[in-house]
Amino acid sequence: MQIKKNIAISETGFVFNPTTGDSYSINQVGQEILGYLGENKSPDEITSLMTRDYEIDPQSFEKYFYDFISMLKQFELLELENEN
Repeated sequence: MQIKKNIAISETGFVFNPTTGDSYSINQVGQEILGYLGENKSPDEITSLMTRDYEIDPQSFEKYFYDFISMLKQFELLELENEN
């Protein structure tokens, strides 16, 4: 699971998709998750890192994480697994 290569992400949480012209604003946690995705971390690795750094249990984090991933897919910001 990776962010598309053409997606621009600023340090302030501004996300721009040049293909669609859409832009989004994400919070600090979303920025961290996008950073981990950019480092090719697995969902399990991301869960471990985030539950270590924040007071949240793994089950709760995973629910929020997969909701966030669904949103990224909906907004066409992720490379789909079957794309080359």
